[in-house]
Amino acid sequence: MQISSDIRNVAVIAHVDHGKTTLVDALLKQTHSFRENQDEMSMDRIMDSNDLEREKGITILSKNTSVFYKGVKINIIDTPGHADFGGEVERVLNMADGVLLIVDAAEGPLSQTKFVLKRALDYGLRVILVINKIDRKDERSKEVVSDTENLFLSLASDPELLDFPIIYAVGREGKTFYEIPTDFSAKGDTTPLFETILKYIPSAVKNQDKPFQMLVSAFEKNGYLGRLAVGRINQGKIKKGSFVSLLNSDQKVVGNFKVERMYVNEGINKIEADEVGSGDIVYLAGVNQIEIGQTITDLNYQVALPTIEVTPPTLKASFGPNTSIYTKDESRFMTSRELKERLLEEAETNLGLNVENDQGDSIRMIVSGRGELHLAILIEKLRREGYAMEVGKPEVILKEINGQWCEPFSELTILTPEEYVGTITAELGKRKGKMLDMITDDKSGIKMIYKISERNALGLRSSLMTETKGQVSISYLFLNYEPKEAENYKTRNGVMIASESGKALPYGIDLAQKRGITFVEPTEPVYEGEVVGLRPVIGDLEINICKGKQLTNMRSSGNDEAITLAPAIKYSIEEALDFIENDELIDVTPKAIRLRKRFLTKVDRVRAERKEH
Repeated sequence: MQISSDIRNVAVIAHVDHGKTTLVDALLKQTHSFRENQDEMSMDRIMDSNDLEREKGITILSKNTSVFYKGVKINIIDTPGHADFGGEVERVLNMADGVLLIVDAAEGPLSQTKFVLKRALDYGLRVILVINKIDRKDERSKEVVSDTENLFLSLASDPELLDFPIIYAVGREGKTFYEIPTDFSAKGDTTPLFETILKYIPSAVKNQDKPFQMLVSAFEKNGYLGRLAVGRINQGKIKKGSFVSLLNSDQKVVGNFKVERMYVNEGINKIEADEVGSGDIVYLAGVNQIEIGQTITDLNYQVALPTIEVTPPTLKASFGPNTSIYTKDESRFMTSRELKERLLEEAETNLGLNVENDQGDSIRMIVSGRGELHLAILIEKLRREGYAMEVGKPEVILKEINGQWCEPFSELTILTPEEYVGTITAELGKRKGKMLDMITDDKSGIKMIYKISERNALGLRSSLMTETKGQVSISYLFLNYEPKEAENYKTRNGVMIASESGKALPYGIDLAQKRGITFVEPTEPVYEGEVVGLRPVIGDLEINICKGKQLTNMRSSGNDEAITLAPAIKYSIEEALDFIENDELIDVTPKAIRLRKRFLTKVDRVRAERKEH
């Protein structure tokens, strides 16, 4: 293949669920990236390729693809919309020359819109604003454009970046427009968006005659070729078989390597290339000691590019090997060594993640991330790979600034129907949240903006979801570290703890349900120390949930009545992270998610309690 003579590199950024992955699907399909009989032509969310992304309906990992329009190669970088995966956005923006900022025509710019836009403007990238979902009944496109313009004014330091084009879209139908149409049933396609990209996004092809230089923005693993270094060529050209230098950000040379093979994107596939020029995104095989943020250069031009800066983690949790009696039967990888190796491997590519040894326990690791969802996705990912682990209660990461302990604060944006405003206000009041703004809209309901410490926000999402019957949208934007607030005293009701190991029986579950709600089904295996239910009062209770009905020759009233059980409550990993207390752990195996006490026997729990006091 020949070097592309004209290239545009475009990142697609948005708040979660504003429709960017759906719009990328339309761009791929309408540029004939697939044959008419290929499966992808009938698929939705083509770029969300792994099971977790499809199940949760969110983009977790940044991905690259490319399309050709009028002979111009357009590399498209799809990014996550959730704040917890902001590290993925920061990692890839340096590969782009411009961005498509997707904003929902009803919800307008939200907290993550502000975060991704600020990052794009910091890089000096040209922005095309795409108002998506204009066919919604509650759309308010004019107000959304005005709100987004105000956001630009508050964030942009370069006046030139304030001049941006606007495209209107119905992403799921693959239609884009220069103006809001009067009839949404009319024919439309992505031509207006492609034409705007060619007109406003600068060409990435420049400095072709200079020595080769590329920043490593990611790497992929290949079973045959080892690690593939991924990045945008900053200047020059690279040929298959060339020798290159690998440099750290401090200009130190790590080593010299031969480029064994090279690949570029074509649609969602990678095709092998013999020569690639500046501006294109390339995958290099042969440079195996690679780390994200390093620079690959020509042997005679050993100059490193500035490294990638990522917002540091704000939440941490303790991870350790699983010690429950069912681990061997339910998992493939269960030792502390296997778990540590996998966590360290994950931290190499997941820039928002930090992994270090637990100073208080040699077999455990402290894993720091950007939020509860970030940690929950990591746990679920490892669980599906066959790993078992125990996870402790998450804690916010405190910093000492000028001799004072400070904690992370976030801007919290809540969208909800008007009927739940009182409930939400009361909950945020308990958690010391400070209201910054409240906007009422007849079409979209109430938009509430709060400032809250991340420590007091722990567990807020699941709490509000329960109280509003799921009719709430919550998003966070990290602000800064501020002096630590007074402890917000929160009490969770007591739990029921299994006093025996075995299989849960209907009679034992019935006894437990007379004292609260239960977490286990009949015949489900439980072990001593497992948390099997929640009480309506404070204080833990030990209960034998494996107890069966005693059989006698005598009949008595009520003995033969059928037992009717309520369904067991099953927490997701994210809900479990919110639920557990300091003396509890989440027991995670590929087959089950259980809650347990840190000390399984009553004797050990009493001893631990005495030590604390």
